Amino acid sequence: MRYTATVRRGTVVLVAAAAATALVTGCTPTGEDGAATGPSAPPAASGPAKPTASATPTGPGSGGATSGGATSGGTASGGGGKGTPSPSGSAPATGAKPCASGAVKVSEGHQADVRPPGTGTGAAVVSVTNTSSQPCALTGFPTVAGAGNGSPDKNRPLTVTRGGTAVPVTLAPGARAWTKLTFVQVQGEADGYCVSGATPSSFPTLVLGVPGAGAHQIAMDDGVFAECDDKVTVTAFSATKPS
Repeated sequence: MRYTATVRRGTVVLVAAAAATALVTGCTPTGEDGAATGPSAPPAASGPAKPTASATPTGPGSGGATSGGATSGGTASGGGGKGTPSPSGSAPATGAKPCASGAVKVSEGHQADVRPPGTGTGAAVVSVTNTSSQPCALTGFPTVAGAGNGSPDKNRPLTVTRGGTAVPVTLAPGARAWTKLTFVQVQGEADGYCVSGATPSSFPTLVLGVPGAGAHQIAMDDGVFAECDDKVTVTAFSATKPS
């Protein structure tokens, strides 16, 4: 009986020792079991991430992220940032809207230096000024009519021949575009005569139609508009004053 008890106690001690060994082995990150239960190694993809465009610093006072080389936010507006302002603020205006009726003023006609020989008006130069606070674009040719009895509502349209090519003219505030009106010249003295045999016409004022900007009644700065055959050749509006 003592032998049996001793064996039993020895067995219990061995079992307990084996259990303790197994417990220690399960907590140690070695062997197959340890590798499976131990802390996992960091994945290969968890290294330092490459910087993206949105994460790239833009420098002190940039006011915003960069996109295509243009700085947005405070830098673009020039307010609050220390970066270089966008060059668009000093660039010439582009894409200007067409000049509207209330945004222009048409000058009186001035007798041109270069005109057909004769005693009538011959040719007159007229300018259109942008009187608004914004740039506007003017393109095309004017229409011309004689104001009957000085009234623009009782006008007599002249047959217009267009000369040259029309190109857009962007007018900054206060800038002018020009056109030249060349008439069939009156010949002779006094009331004169027309080579065609028609009777000369004279108008104290003309009605000049500006593309997109309405009709404007104008006079000569010296005398009246005298012409033959109710015909006129006009140039396209240009930033260069014609002679």
